[in-house]
Amino acid sequence: MADYYELLGVSPSATEDEIKRAYRALARELHPDANGGDPHAEERFKEVTQAYETLRDPERRRRYDLFGPEGAGVGGGSGFDAGPFAAGLGDLFESFFGGFSGSPFGGGGGRGPRSRQGPDMEVALDLTFEDAVFGAQREVRLRQPVACATCQGSGARPGTTPTTCRECGGSGEVHRVRRSILGQMVSSSPCAKCGGTGEEVTSPCNDCRGEGRITEERAYTVDVPAGVDDGSTLRLTGRGAAGARGGGYGDLYVHLRVTPHERFQRHGNDLVDVLHLPITQATLGAHLRYETLDGTEDLVVPGGTQSGRVFRLRGRGVPHLDGRGRGDLLVQVMVDTPTHLSAEQEELLRRFAAARGDDVAPADTRLFSKIRSAFK
Repeated sequence: MADYYELLGVSPSATEDEIKRAYRALARELHPDANGGDPHAEERFKEVTQAYETLRDPERRRRYDLFGPEGAGVGGGSGFDAGPFAAGLGDLFESFFGGFSGSPFGGGGGRGPRSRQGPDMEVALDLTFEDAVFGAQREVRLRQPVACATCQGSGARPGTTPTTCRECGGSGEVHRVRRSILGQMVSSSPCAKCGGTGEEVTSPCNDCRGEGRITEERAYTVDVPAGVDDGSTLRLTGRGAAGARGGGYGDLYVHLRVTPHERFQRHGNDLVDVLHLPITQATLGAHLRYETLDGTEDLVVPGGTQSGRVFRLRGRGVPHLDGRGRGDLLVQVMVDTPTHLSAEQEELLRRFAAARGDDVAPADTRLFSKIRSAFK
């Protein structure tokens, strides 16, 4: 599928209003009711609707910009859902202009009874730094509405079935007629008596009291991909709350919280570590055994290494989410100056300074303090 911004004819920096205006224009042009069932137009309509449904939601748009359609939770699945625009041109204008199915733009009639999908749910998952880098399988637990096993989600007592709603006649909607400057307008809204399902439960199930769902604790295994970062969100499709009376399940959004590492800092897909070296190793060089997240590796520090020098261990950083390679591990050297010396160590350093011709403070600190006072 083409880029969603290209499908809608907008730039990646487009505002919500610009995206909505672009979609309205395309939807009017491509809707099947306006094209005599042209399969090409219908396919295009599905594509631009999917693009709009993704980009109009700030969180899904952010994930799409970062990870593409799969990261935004779109693409694949069991088929395309045109949402509120699948029922006709009248419903298209209904979604934009307040639900007047009798408008002069066409369309008409109710959409019939419908089962309401349950709401999405959210849960936080704590991960170690290593879990986020290498990926892991972790379990999350939460209490959520699930379909009642006794009545199979219908809300009716076993041996009975729901009956047609007397208020809406099974349509799931009630209609109100009013006049406006455009003529007679018919507004539709879900039936309050049956909740839009078109059915009444006259003999409620004892376990769920006619709701068709009960609250239970559920556990789900989350496959955490390698390379996720703190604040990332994963979507488990169909693992949210159950809808009332046989309604579908919403989605479960898992927000990841990653514990900081005691040594490594993450910068994108690279890791950064500060390696403290004594002045002797920095001056003369050293061959060190250095601990990375992947295990122990050799790190050769050449003589004369200065503070701030960075050694790059390629491919020892964080894996890319698309699975194409890893970042690097950047080891930044910090040379530590000794602060507590024995008399022998100080004498050796003074002899070293004298050999180099370096001007250093005298050994008698009291004399040094007097000399410093004379210049104040």
